[in-house]
Amino acid sequence: MTTLGSGLARGRRWLRGHPLAFDGALAAAVLACMVCASFTEPSTGHGPTFGVRAPAPGGVLLMVLAAAALVQRRHRPMGVLAATGVLAAAGLVLADPPAPVVISTVVALFTVAARTDRPTTWRVGLLTALVLTVAAMVAGSTPWYSQENVGVLAWTGLACAAGDAVRSRRAFVDAIRERAERAERTREEEARRRVAEERLRIARDLHDVVAHHIALVNVQAGVAAHVMDRRPDQAKEALAHVRAASRSALDELRSTVGLLRQSGDPAAPTEPAPGLAVLGDLVGTFRNAGLPVEVACADRDGPLPSAVDLTAYRVVQEALTNVRKHAGAGARAEVSVIRVGATAEVTVIDDGAGAVPAATVPGARRADGGGHGLVGMRERVAALGGTLTAGPRYGGGFRVHAILPLTSRADGAKAPHTADGTGGHG
Repeated sequence: MTTLGSGLARGRRWLRGHPLAFDGALAAAVLACMVCASFTEPSTGHGPTFGVRAPAPGGVLLMVLAAAALVQRRHRPMGVLAATGVLAAAGLVLADPPAPVVISTVVALFTVAARTDRPTTWRVGLLTALVLTVAAMVAGSTPWYSQENVGVLAWTGLACAAGDAVRSRRAFVDAIRERAERAERTREEEARRRVAEERLRIARDLHDVVAHHIALVNVQAGVAAHVMDRRPDQAKEALAHVRAASRSALDELRSTVGLLRQSGDPAAPTEPAPGLAVLGDLVGTFRNAGLPVEVACADRDGPLPSAVDLTAYRVVQEALTNVRKHAGAGARAEVSVIRVGATAEVTVIDDGAGAVPAATVPGARRADGGGHGLVGMRERVAALGGTLTAGPRYGGGFRVHAILPLTSRADGAKAPHTADGTGGHG
């Protein structure tokens, strides 16, 4: 059975790849059926009788012409139907005995029904059936009410129904195939989009980790170098802070890079992502680096959603890192995290006075670090559907203010444009 099934499958593939050969074989089979039918005589007793009559030469010519026309049925279905219809009507009217050319018309009508729309199929089919049935009733050798004349009507109607069914099935299969291909493309696009978003998120985390800890390491290393000879105890304390900051940076880098591991790699760390729960530790690292930080108000109404919590922590971390890098000596910072309705507001302000770059808004007072800190913060906040503003404060200093919705966007709509303050931070 398997061998037979594979052989039939190969045969179908070959015929599908050689349609002209298939149509030629079909035309030969139709011609053989018409010739056989022309030798039969209908009988009311025990069915048709074979060999009682022979076809006339004119009838044979009509059958050959009708069969030859079927070879072009795929390329010119309407033309082939018209030609076979005319030949069938001529066979009913002129040939004696009538030639069964209607068989070729049935095949041509099936082809038209399988390759056109339903309204066209039934209009053309009704016209063909009407013409051939009237011709058989009026000019045929049998009485107008004979079953042969009714058979012409039945066969043409059957050809229309069968061709329409085949066309509908092909359309259904094509629709399913197109839907499956579209779903596959959608899955691939969604996978690429998720990969791109994950890469961007990892890049942001890496930037936040490196920018924060390396800035602290740089500051403490400078302090240690400055007091090494005169105050070794303070230098040791600064170097201890350098060691702690570098260890923390390595731990966070290990956690972030662990997301990039493949399935066969060692298991990634399971430490939770940082959040506002460890805001005190974050502020303590900056205080140890010589930046006075005041936590004016921290949210105490319960934990924020994980994505909002991580984003708020990163905004505070990046903003304080920029204060330490750009605000200048003697600057002080203030952090505020409050919940207002369905949003969480994160504010970081300072009173520093850095250099004024030429490209900043009048009133700005610090140089652009040339990094991606503000860009990363804006992208993080916009990914949650929030807004972020950053710019100089009136009277001096700098202010970073983020509004984060407590419910993430579910519709995937484009994030609103964040207010574009001066890019004074790196």
